[in-house]
Amino acid sequence: MSAPSLYDEASVRTGIDPAAAHAIASRAENADGVPAISEQFLLGLDDPHFGHTHFGVYLGDQLAGFAAVDGDSVELVVDPSHRRHGLGSKLIDAATAHGVTKIWAHGDLPGAQHIGATHHMVVTRTLLVMGSDDIDVSVVVPEGFTIMNLTQARAELDDADGQWLKANNQAFSWHPEQGGWDLDRLARAQKTTWFRPEDVLFLVHDGDITGFHWLKRHSETLGEIYVVGLARDFRGKGLGDPLVRAGLKHLHDLGMNRAILYVEADNKPAVNAYTALGFQVHERHVVYEPQGEL
Repeated sequence: MSAPSLYDEASVRTGIDPAAAHAIASRAENADGVPAISEQFLLGLDDPHFGHTHFGVYLGDQLAGFAAVDGDSVELVVDPSHRRHGLGSKLIDAATAHGVTKIWAHGDLPGAQHIGATHHMVVTRTLLVMGSDDIDVSVVVPEGFTIMNLTQARAELDDADGQWLKANNQAFSWHPEQGGWDLDRLARAQKTTWFRPEDVLFLVHDGDITGFHWLKRHSETLGEIYVVGLARDFRGKGLGDPLVRAGLKHLHDLGMNRAILYVEADNKPAVNAYTALGFQVHERHVVYEPQGEL
């Protein structure tokens, strides 16, 4: 009988060192070409107000991977130098014991597919990353509407942040991550290192925010349509297109010629609208859930 390996004796514990976790996430992204842990979970490593629960898988005292739990969802990553030894399964077992039923797999890489299959899980949600290398900068703002950024809105409108929050929650009442925010959650979302108030655009009518387009700069040439939403009473009026185009023009004016966005695969109207603007699918991020008993 062979002696137990270091991996056989791996242990899972709650609580992790944020610096070690960030280092693992960075090495994994370099190896995989796609971040294994989304931005909100990375922010949650350093900010307890996000309310995440963290599990670390340890080889002795060395952190070899970690999982971040938010409600019934988890994201996890194993250091590339310690993969294919069952550490991901150990993290999933710990998360499911904590009540998790949804496992995110960014990029849906072969390793994630293998773990999903061995745990009798199926894909129940697909989030697409679409991109374009030819940003369309033509935009016509409808009569009676204006475009202004967050700095201008705070100076000119009544309760700009409250209006923004209301529009967000109406636009994403159905969304598990973007909906149901409060002002504190909106403020935390603006604490990222990349946030700039001039990159949040509003479509305004008679002093009211009717829609918003939040943009993210990745590099001098690449920007992201981070979040786009319309308030309830302004949907179905053809306002989404000029709002999206205004954001793309903003990126172009900053010198960017490439853009990406995230959209739910089953949101066919949005996928079709972005396809019409020249966007194509670049990546798929999926949620695995158990099929029958684990």
